[in-house]
Amino acid sequence: MPLTHGYGVVIGTRHSYYRDPVNDYGQYFHGNLRVATPAGLYHCAIDVDSKSVPNGIRWKLVELDGSRLKGLPALADGWHPLAPTPASGALDYIRNPDLRPRRLGCLLGALLEKVRFVVAPTSELPWSGGTSLDALAVLEPLIAQSVRVLVLGEPFHDGTRGVHNIHQNQGDPIGSPWSRENGIWQDGATVVRRGDGTYAVFCTKFSTQVDATDDSGRPLP
Repeated sequence: MPLTHGYGVVIGTRHSYYRDPVNDYGQYFHGNLRVATPAGLYHCAIDVDSKSVPNGIRWKLVELDGSRLKGLPALADGWHPLAPTPASGALDYIRNPDLRPRRLGCLLGALLEKVRFVVAPTSELPWSGGTSLDALAVLEPLIAQSVRVLVLGEPFHDGTRGVHNIHQNQGDPIGSPWSRENGIWQDGATVVRRGDGTYAVFCTKFSTQVDATDDSGRPLP
């Protein structure tokens, strides 16, 4: 089923940023971005909890043309609910090919004592894995470069103005505490527009989440 309290995007400018207090494992649960909008500040809790294991959190930084964001950059600053469909601007790490870019590699070889390049088959941009410190080392410079931010996820339901579940929201193991919110076209992410007009999407997921799901966002066998 989809996220309990809905899904959407908050758009605005960076007001401030800070990390959670360090946890018992010397790591961090979240990077906290406060986004300025006409309605006030939104607290965006970007989850980088590596669950005390070396490769518990995974991330991918995708450079993306703004036209690929399905109209999100044209929205006014503030909160906007999004339908869990590809046309709304919602994100799906698995189904959206723009979030699975391919790259052309080069294989260095030797022939007749001369070095030559051999074009290798294209491969999908891989996920990086590590701890919260590793993930934050990628996220924080990106936030510092931002002139506008678009943060997708689930709104808080305790009266706090803000967004959480800013990560993949499908593929959690059946029977886990998070499996009831598995769904498609509802993945969270931090999207940044830089001063030169370029966009980058910081995607995160957990090592327990799979890379292939059914039409309800449940893990495929």
